[in-house]
Amino acid sequence: MNYKKLDAALAMALNQVQDPDERSLVVFIHTQPVADNSNAAAILENLGISGITEKKDVFSATLSVNEIAKLSEQSWVQYLKLSQKLRLVDRQWDPKSISVNKY
Repeated sequence: MNYKKLDAALAMALNQVQDPDERSLVVFIHTQPVADNSNAAAILENLGISGITEKKDVFSATLSVNEIAKLSEQSWVQYLKLSQKLRLVDRQWDPKSISVNKY
């Protein structure tokens, strides 16, 4: 595994996974353009990624530790980043609560 291509959160998350073959980590895959690289496109498609075009260089997927390890070794993969869980804000938006400072 090429840890230089992993962000810190992903590197830490890898150590917490029990089954290295279970797809449990949602990641962003930042690549060089892969549309002209049939090997890269095939690898991404085998991971369940669709919509590979020449203009796209960031993909998301739910991957296993072993899949992340294999991707990190690919020369066309620039880096892998763990997707952060989004939280809903538990309050209603009130436009009256916004203040504007005039200088």
